[in-house]
Amino acid sequence: MKTAILVDGGFYRRRAFTAYGDKSPAERASELVKYCKRHLHSHGENSELYRIFYYDCFPMARQIYHPLLKRTIDYSKSVMYSWSIDFFNELKKKRKLALRMGKLAEQQAHFELKPSVVSKLINGTKTLNDLTESDFILSVEQKGVDMKIGLDIASMAYKKQVDQIVLISGDSDFVPAAKLARREGIDFVLDALHTNIKPDLFEHIDALRTCDMCFRPRQARPEIQPEAQPETQPETQPETQS
Repeated sequence: MKTAILVDGGFYRRRAFTAYGDKSPAERASELVKYCKRHLHSHGENSELYRIFYYDCFPMARQIYHPLLKRTIDYSKSVMYSWSIDFFNELKKKRKLALRMGKLAEQQAHFELKPSVVSKLINGTKTLNDLTESDFILSVEQKGVDMKIGLDIASMAYKKQVDQIVLISGDSDFVPAAKLARREGIDFVLDALHTNIKPDLFEHIDALRTCDMCFRPRQARPEIQPEAQPETQPETQPETQS
């Protein structure tokens, strides 16, 4: 059975940082590939890797004005910028891994208050004089990533290039593409890395699984010895078909 593994890069990097901690670009790239390949032999399956498709955007490279600091921040000189570029270059070296890069809407990028901070300002528990740099977040949208994921799923399904698609993602934008793939006979597996998904998504996938208990919230992890720790989340089979 040929399996294609599609990775929502921004989602994976956030979850991996929480689960495994900070790592160098080379270490994170190797970790990603190793984790993806665990899906090939999960739950007794013995699949052949078709390709890993990694979807992300190049980091912000422009200057953005910060309203509280009253100065511009040059993101092209940030640590995250150089780390991201090195990380993408490391992924390019990996066998059977393809980068699918979208773009950031940099012209519309701006700082805004966190929703929790806005709530505190409204209810009076925080004043404008209490605001700090950490109360702001950079708001910038990705463009083209979800479209590329959908097009690749449709292309592989119509061309019968794979028997199974594993999507590592945490949102529901994939539903139309997943329905199409299943109608074409593809086994569609979602790996949400132990984040909660909407109950109605189960009718659009064939299984839900995560291949490392480290992605579970710490309070939900079983207190067991490391050598007895299970490798994967029990695979959940939806009861209905789309």
